[in-house]
Amino acid sequence: MPLLHGVATRETMRFHDDSAQPNGLTVWFDSFVELTSCSRVNQPGPEGRTVRMQITPSPRFVWLLTLACGLTVANLYYTQPLLHAISESFGVSQGSTGAVVTATQLGYAAALVLLVPLGDIVPRRPLVCGLLLVDAAALTVSAVAPNLTTLIVAACVVGVSSVVVQILVPFAASVAGDAERNRVIGMLLSGMLIGVLLSRTFAGLVSEAISWRAVYALAALFMLLAASVLFRLLGPRPADLSITYRQQMRAIVSVAASQPVLRRRSLIGACVYAAFNCFWTTAAFLLADDPYHFDQGDIGLFGLVGVAGALTTNLAGRYMTDARQSVLSGLMLSALVLSFLAMGVGGEILLLLIVGVLVMDATVQGVHLLNQGVIYALQPSARARLTAVYMTSYFIGGALGSAIGSTAYQMAGWAGASVAGGGLSLIAFLAWAVRTRSTGRAEPAVPQAPEIATARTS
Repeated sequence: MPLLHGVATRETMRFHDDSAQPNGLTVWFDSFVELTSCSRVNQPGPEGRTVRMQITPSPRFVWLLTLACGLTVANLYYTQPLLHAISESFGVSQGSTGAVVTATQLGYAAALVLLVPLGDIVPRRPLVCGLLLVDAAALTVSAVAPNLTTLIVAACVVGVSSVVVQILVPFAASVAGDAERNRVIGMLLSGMLIGVLLSRTFAGLVSEAISWRAVYALAALFMLLAASVLFRLLGPRPADLSITYRQQMRAIVSVAASQPVLRRRSLIGACVYAAFNCFWTTAAFLLADDPYHFDQGDIGLFGLVGVAGALTTNLAGRYMTDARQSVLSGLMLSALVLSFLAMGVGGEILLLLIVGVLVMDATVQGVHLLNQGVIYALQPSARARLTAVYMTSYFIGGALGSAIGSTAYQMAGWAGASVAGGGLSLIAFLAWAVRTRSTGRAEPAVPQAPEIATARTS
């Protein structure tokens, strides 16, 4: 590539394979990808001997990755407002349908520890597109499932393949320059959070207008579209690391064994997310029954209450300092316990239920952000491994919370589910309080808020 001395030259990085003969559709798609691919700026150094490379992803490139992340992470949450409709469709108990959510979370947790490490040691395009195609197939099976068992198995596969979002975020970080990296990753994670918030509303409205099966059919179509776009967008890039899969897994186990703060924060995160899923797995049953009698559309719209989480994470990040992070953790965990008290009473009073949900969602997101800030300060050179340990624990907790919530609701109704969620929140609070009291000091310093915000995962 020629370099014009004294002038910065810009070329488009085309990641796709140009060896094939183009047709009309390929020419159109290539022209679109050219607008969405990264730009590489070459700048000559002194006497033209040094070249500094800066990667600047174009806005469309970032928006496409953001859209893919949002659509994919939504697959984990479509089922929650549909549980009542699914139980009626299959003629099974409401508690048994909670296994669908549990299977999804367990599949995602397994993929976090088993598949995400592959993102650094194999080319990303075949890995990402292959997972998206599997996702589409599993969602299609969900749409035509003849019984609950088939739906549960398909849900587990959906959870496994939806882990692609945890591969796309590091990819975005790898193609962005230092000046752009925080902005790009922040965009992707914002898309994931929006996907979580809107997934329940989308599922409820589509289920009300058509059927619950149509939700999975449309989601399968979204995954096929995402796979076709990302196949051209990612291109035949080589793997980032040359280590073996076994070495990568050993490194993850090693960091978990050597970091007690990581283990404690993982326990707190697991209990918090378990409480969160305990509520959302059973909320559809509560809202569909006495005294509310919400239809599927209303249940979906109720999910918009969770928008408070998006606001709270920014607020928590702004005030997160070495002196405050431990205190903030305690305050949020205390508020989480109280939120389940309000929601328990909210089984009869809608206003209290809404207030409880606002506090619960805000504190769950805030504690999640605080946890990541603490663990990323432990070993900055091993953040990917720290994330693998923490997020695996997080989603295992979510799966257990779904199972506990469904069982508690089946045995004791809404009061049982509220007690279960409050109990899980109390365990998280005690895990924080015991350590704080025994040491009398805060945990390790956390990074500055902008860096933490980019590490947030929905």
